[in-house]
Amino acid sequence: MAEGDNVSAFSMEGGQDAVGLPRIVMVTEGSDTSASSASSTTPSEDNWADLIKSSEIPPEYWHIQKLVKYMKAGNQTATMVALSCLKDHDLTIEVNQRAIQEIGGLELLVNLLETRDLCCILGSLAVLKDISPNIEIRKKVTDLGAIPLLVGLLSDPAKDVQILAAETIANLGRIRKTRKFCRKFGGLPKLIDLLDIKERYLVTPREELNLEETQFLDIARAGAKALWSMSASQRNREAMRKFGMIPLIARLLKTVHLDVAVPAVGLLQMCANETSFQLAIQTEKMVNDLITHLANEDKDLKTYCSLAIYKCASDPITRDMIREAGGLELLIDAAKDTTNRANKPLMAAVTGALWKCANSEASVKKLDFLGAVPILVRLLDDENDGVLTNVAGALAECAKYPPNREKIRASGGIPMLIHHLNNTYKPLLENVPLVLMECAKEHNCMMQIDELDGVRLIWSLLKNDSKKVQTNAALALSPCVQNAPDSGEMVRSFVGALELTVDLLDSDDHNVLSAVCAAIATIAKDNENLAVISDHGVVAKLSKLVSTTDDHLRANLGVAIAYCCDWAQNRQEFGKRGAITPLVNYMTSRDPNVHRATALALYHLSFYSINCVTMHAAGVVQFLLETIGSKDPILQEASAGCLCNIRKLALATEKIKLKQ
Repeated sequence: MAEGDNVSAFSMEGGQDAVGLPRIVMVTEGSDTSASSASSTTPSEDNWADLIKSSEIPPEYWHIQKLVKYMKAGNQTATMVALSCLKDHDLTIEVNQRAIQEIGGLELLVNLLETRDLCCILGSLAVLKDISPNIEIRKKVTDLGAIPLLVGLLSDPAKDVQILAAETIANLGRIRKTRKFCRKFGGLPKLIDLLDIKERYLVTPREELNLEETQFLDIARAGAKALWSMSASQRNREAMRKFGMIPLIARLLKTVHLDVAVPAVGLLQMCANETSFQLAIQTEKMVNDLITHLANEDKDLKTYCSLAIYKCASDPITRDMIREAGGLELLIDAAKDTTNRANKPLMAAVTGALWKCANSEASVKKLDFLGAVPILVRLLDDENDGVLTNVAGALAECAKYPPNREKIRASGGIPMLIHHLNNTYKPLLENVPLVLMECAKEHNCMMQIDELDGVRLIWSLLKNDSKKVQTNAALALSPCVQNAPDSGEMVRSFVGALELTVDLLDSDDHNVLSAVCAAIATIAKDNENLAVISDHGVVAKLSKLVSTTDDHLRANLGVAIAYCCDWAQNRQEFGKRGAITPLVNYMTSRDPNVHRATALALYHLSFYSINCVTMHAAGVVQFLLETIGSKDPILQEASAGCLCNIRKLALATEKIKLKQ
């Protein structure tokens, strides 16, 4: 028997994998949908419209319909013979599938599942397995009530029946209704039971196993395929965990058999969307097995391992385990292998895994040692948006390590990154500004960004309707404006840029507001720009935000208020608009960044005497006496300055009273 084949005479030799490659969308899927899952349907399956129109219907079409008629009219023997003849046809061809469907063959095949004749059941299952990849047939078979019958056959003593029933469920499970019915009729625990085989079978080559032991492997493979399809549903994933699938899948990962490893890892990466499974991958020591399979030359297996790593590497402990197990080396090898460039699912998975793994200093240093930056920069010319998004994300993490900023520039990355600012794919537009934000902190990089008109393009992203794009673009503006040569004139040369920035203070998103406040704090350091944003009502808009309880927003808001005080009557206007007392309350926060920003704001506001009176009445002195002893020099100096101004006012008042 060939590897992966079933022992039944009705099984399909060299049968195609029941589960296809995942689409390249790096998002955490939580809904009961087949989109972006390993069991997604392809557009070509959507209807029969593309079936032969101009050419004649082939003779096989009529022959298949005759066989179905014999099955309807004949006795048991005739049915078995007709099923055998039916299997001689290529049932993966759409016209042959249609022949069965249009003459009522699906109803007959489902009815045969209720018979007690083993040969008829096997024949029906073998046909259903071959034709069920078609979406129309999947829907029809599910509507005919096949799922409860197939679930029942999972407990059949005949191993052939279990294998074919599980593989048919794997195909049918690509639609939502099937996944729901399988859970409702108790199919999940039965499928999980199929995974329970001895570890010896998993680690022993097939040629050293006997026929019965090989069947157990095929059962586990079919069960993993079916569960893989079922895992597109969040409810199913949670049910699988409750039914005890985690230890079994951990054991299955130790397999040396490729046909078992692919669905096992495919199932695991789908379940890795859930936090509970991410923790289990860490605690059950599955990371080492994933890295072992990542070294396999099979592209599908490498893809699914990378996807699992992508989803789990958000946890710092898991990232450390991946790095220590040699995962970064394998991911870099896959990324720089030019033969992989055409395989977009693999490239997206690998670059996504690198992105998430790079979210720690130790991993970035390891990637730097492996020469990751030039490799990633070369991938910026890829035509796939998913790959580009992940590459930009990985570069943004790498650029936090200062030496890598110059490497990005030297590798020609900055022109390509700026080019991608013209893209319309929002996830990509979220990541590119973050790379440029880090690069702008280095003089040579900033010069090149300025020469290529990168700052204007970043500023234009503030008009994007995505809150995250707005946030990251605003974050990138601060270092760009701060480090650009003649930044004040550059900012004023962008028509409508300052008005656009001030208008974003009306946003209802705290992340956007925080990033815009940081940008305004940098812009306001130039007096002419401060005059422009003051005319656009920046004081009124900032004053409306002082009631916030978000510490991240408070920190940037305080700095923005501080630097906006230094124009005309702005500090007086802040006082009139009631911004002082809420600012004093910020000092009760436990965030040292909030303390520093608040003290800075209060210091700048305290140059107006009435503001000092308001601060004193709000009890600011007690807080300032505590923060004046801080080890933070900015906080210490701002606190001392504010106390000094309050004290000067008090002394001046005493002198006036004495004179009177």
